[in-house]
Amino acid sequence: MQSPKSLLALALFGGTLVFAWVTHGTGVVIDDADRNIAIPSDLTVPLQVQAAYNNTTMFFRYRWPAERPGIFHDVLRYQDGEWIREGRAVPGSQPDGLHEDRVAMMLDDGSVPEFGRYGGYIAIGDGLAGLTDEAPEEVTKYLPQTRNSLGQWDDMAGDDTIAAQRAAGYFLDLWHWRGGRSNPINVADDQVIAAARGGDVGRSSYGTNWDGDLNQPQMMFAAGHDTLQWDAILAGGVTQDDTYALTPVTAVPFDPEAGWQNGDVVPRRVLRTPEGSRADIGVVGEGRWEDGYWDVTLSRALDTGAPEDDKILRDQGAYQVAFAIHRNATGGRWHYVSLPATLGLGRPGDIVATQFQGRTPTWGEDWTDVTLFYPGQVTWPMLNSAEHAGAESIAEGVPVAFRHSPEQLANYGIEREFQPQIRRQWLFTLLAGVALIATFGFALSSTLSNREGA
Repeated sequence: MQSPKSLLALALFGGTLVFAWVTHGTGVVIDDADRNIAIPSDLTVPLQVQAAYNNTTMFFRYRWPAERPGIFHDVLRYQDGEWIREGRAVPGSQPDGLHEDRVAMMLDDGSVPEFGRYGGYIAIGDGLAGLTDEAPEEVTKYLPQTRNSLGQWDDMAGDDTIAAQRAAGYFLDLWHWRGGRSNPINVADDQVIAAARGGDVGRSSYGTNWDGDLNQPQMMFAAGHDTLQWDAILAGGVTQDDTYALTPVTAVPFDPEAGWQNGDVVPRRVLRTPEGSRADIGVVGEGRWEDGYWDVTLSRALDTGAPEDDKILRDQGAYQVAFAIHRNATGGRWHYVSLPATLGLGRPGDIVATQFQGRTPTWGEDWTDVTLFYPGQVTWPMLNSAEHAGAESIAEGVPVAFRHSPEQLANYGIEREFQPQIRRQWLFTLLAGVALIATFGFALSSTLSNREGA
């Protein structure tokens, strides 16, 4: 017969087993829109890059996989006499597929030395839009020295300091191709990252197609009210060969009496010819999606004449680049990024731009393969803090590629997004393990004592 002590020991051991089972859980990596968390199914994506230049112009060609082409950014849908906006950005993929695909490239000439070692991480300060702890006002990427305190979005350096930094080349040149807001008119957006991410001097390639006073679009398709249909967009039935963008050729002033029916759609963006320094980057031929891949070629003058907006490129020059893509209807920080790479114009580098004669390059099959990864919520202040075991290596200037692969960085990014949950789960596991050992010892001791007493 079991003694009361033995029964108590068995009960404690059984209860501890139940505690261990309950707290073990089924995992902590769970999407949470309230915390701006959405983890992609693929943590890495391949990108292929080619580069070439002639006496006047630089060319970059990019190729990457996408399940279907993201050619819409957002639209206005007609329903029962009202125009409804569809396609706002959300954490992760937009459910209706309304967010344009994009490829971006950051370019530097050595004026931002941290960039060549750590890439886009240096532009991720605290408070950025899309982070779990995003600031109360929208904050975009910015460079560390534009703030008085490391990574503090609201501790801006003085205007004179920022202007002097810009004149000294302390900015990143951003080439930004958009599948909906630029590609249909064969341009890409020429932007810059310094105190914030924004456009070069001049006018962008798009505006907002909305009349706030009349609550209706400003422009419509010249071909008529039924050019685009909501059901066809949702089904993926609209292709690049269809009329899908409001351009100077396809758009006319909006007519509220044009016979609008439920499900009629017009884009919420109207495209226009960009102006000034912001108009420097063109699309060669038009970016095309075919057989599951985007193929995009961009071009820009080697010397744009705007050294405070663009990195001036020269034969035999050495530069640093990093890439990013958005696909599968994602926007904001839900992109894939690369480690920094070196670019040589006619000289060695991770990517070698070949010199040619003529107007456009003849591309061969010699690509540079780049692995892009999901970066999670890893910020520059955190990487330089005691939280990060590699902070000392950063202080010593050790490049990130010497310590981490893209695959490791993707997993690290997820760990950062779920750090509180991982720590809690680790604590539960530790407590359950210690409790199991203790109660097992107590139960074994009680059983042996009971047998000796018998």
